Amino acid sequence: MNQLLARAVMRRLIAGGGASRYVSSLSASSTVVVKAPALRWLDEPAMTMTAFCCRWESRRMMSSTTTAAAEKDKDKKQGGDVKEKEGSGELEVSSYWGIMRPQITREDGSSWPWNCFMPWETYRADVSIDLTKHHVPKTFMDKFAFRTVKLLRIPTDIFFQRRYGCRAMMLETVAAVPGMVGGMLLHLRSLRKFEHSGGWIKALLDEAENERMHLMTMVELVKPKWYERLLVLVVQGVFFNCFFVLYMCSSKLAHRIVGYLEEEAIHSYTEFLNDINSGKIENIPAPAIAIDYWRLPKDARLKDVITVIRADEAHHRDVNHFASDIRFQGKELKEASAPIGYH
Repeated sequence: MNQLLARAVMRRLIAGGGASRYVSSLSASSTVVVKAPALRWLDEPAMTMTAFCCRWESRRMMSSTTTAAAEKDKDKKQGGDVKEKEGSGELEVSSYWGIMRPQITREDGSSWPWNCFMPWETYRADVSIDLTKHHVPKTFMDKFAFRTVKLLRIPTDIFFQRRYGCRAMMLETVAAVPGMVGGMLLHLRSLRKFEHSGGWIKALLDEAENERMHLMTMVELVKPKWYERLLVLVVQGVFFNCFFVLYMCSSKLAHRIVGYLEEEAIHSYTEFLNDINSGKIENIPAPAIAIDYWRLPKDARLKDVITVIRADEAHHRDVNHFASDIRFQGKELKEASAPIGYH
C-alpha cells in the first residue's frame, strides 16, 4: 500500500504538480514511509511522506527565487532600470552605461528645469546693435537675392497679414534651416579635405540652434492651428531642399539671401513691437523658457522677448552678409575668423 501511494506521489511531482494536496489528505497519526535511494539529495534511506513533500517544496521555491533574481539582474544590466522618484510622478532612469544628468541649479539654487539647453548656453542679448544696417545690392547676384526675398514676403503678408505671432512662428521654422544646412555641408567638406573650418561650422550650427530656440519660445506664445502645422511641413520640406542645392552651387548667394531674410525678420519684429506698444497686442508675461534662455528679469513681458529676438536676428544678418562678402572676395570662409558667440 505504502509503495503504491509513494509511486503515485512521485509521478505527480515529476509531472509538475504540488504535493500539498497529498499531504493534507494524510492522517496526522499515520506515517507513510518512502524509500527513495535513487534521489541524490535524500540523506536517509527512508523518510516520512510529510518530510519528503516539505523538502521538495522548499527546494522548488528556492530554485524559483534564484532564477527570478538572476533574470532581474540581467534585465538591469542590459536595458537599465526605471523607477519613480519618491513624492513625485517623475521617472528617474538609471542607465547601465553610466549616462546620468548631473544636478544642475540656477544662480538662486533652484533646480534647472530644461533639458534642451544648459545654464552655460544662456546669454544676455546685445540690444544696442544697429537695426538699420542694410546691404545695398550692387552686383547682379546681390540684386537677385534681394528681389527673391521681396517676392517671398508677398505670400507671407497675404496669408498672415498682421498676425505677427503666427508670422514669427512660421518665420523661425524657415530661419533655422540655413545655419543647419551650411554647417552640415562645411562639416562634410572638412571631413573630405582633412582641413579646419575656421570655426564656421560651430558658428552656423549655433545660429541654427538660436533660431530653433526662437521657435520654441514662439510656440509657448502662439498655439499653431492644424493648417499652420501642415503649412510648416510643406514650406520646410521645399525650403530645405532648395537651399541645400543653392548652397552647393553658390554659398555666397545662399548667405546673401539669408542676410536679406534676416533684414525682413528685423522689420517684422519691429512691426510686432509697434502693435504691442499701441495696445493692439497684449503685453503678456514672458514664457519661462525665454526668461532662462536670455537671462531676462523674472517680471519680463512679451515686449522684452520680442526685443531680444529682434537683436538676435540683427546679429544673424551681420554674420551672413559677412560670410557672403568673404566668398565674393574669392576667399574661403576658413580664411576669416568665424564670429563664434556673436550674439
